[in-house]
Amino acid sequence: MRSYHQYCAVAKALDVIGDRWTLLIVRELSLRGASRYTDLRRGLPGIATNLLADRLRELEQAGIVAREDAPPPVATALFSLTERGEALVPVLHELGLWGVRFMTEGPAPDDEFRSRWLAWPAETFLTDNEPDAPPLTIEFDTGDEPMLARVQDGRVQVGPGRSDSPDLRVIGDPYPVLGLLSGDLDLDEARAAGVSFEGPAAALERVRPNRS
Repeated sequence: MRSYHQYCAVAKALDVIGDRWTLLIVRELSLRGASRYTDLRRGLPGIATNLLADRLRELEQAGIVAREDAPPPVATALFSLTERGEALVPVLHELGLWGVRFMTEGPAPDDEFRSRWLAWPAETFLTDNEPDAPPLTIEFDTGDEPMLARVQDGRVQVGPGRSDSPDLRVIGDPYPVLGLLSGDLDLDEARAAGVSFEGPAAALERVRPNRS
């Protein structure tokens, strides 16, 4: 790791996590939980195999990631965040919230996308506006794996999953779906952008932010 050689908390933090790919590895481990090396490779398109190995080793040395050899049938190393690593998750949430403003023009032609990357913005934007209402389940299909939003008692939790009978299924490309979740697109605008709904689309109004 390179060092800024500055006696400053920000500089010391960047000495540990400022290298390219490091925070994205933390992102993947936060979203996935304990992960195999191959899982991380799939979630980090574009990273070289040797660079991922180097970054994981550095994160272990910094006490941010722990490695455990799992017993059969997994029989491979599993990587997970330590308590020190978990302390970075709120930082990533804030960084992602700040970075959303740079996504307004949509993805570049060569941008990769993984459905699980919707989890944090969805939890950031969505709010249960009717906490006394019955539980609500919304499935989002934006590509490689479905994401499930569970809405209950004033909370919205989003993560990978599929429901046999969701209250609503939202299907579309990530860019208009993100616009729908953030309140930048209304239902008609989302439909015009190719988003489709299986179930009552009005159910989204329970959790979507008001448009400014």
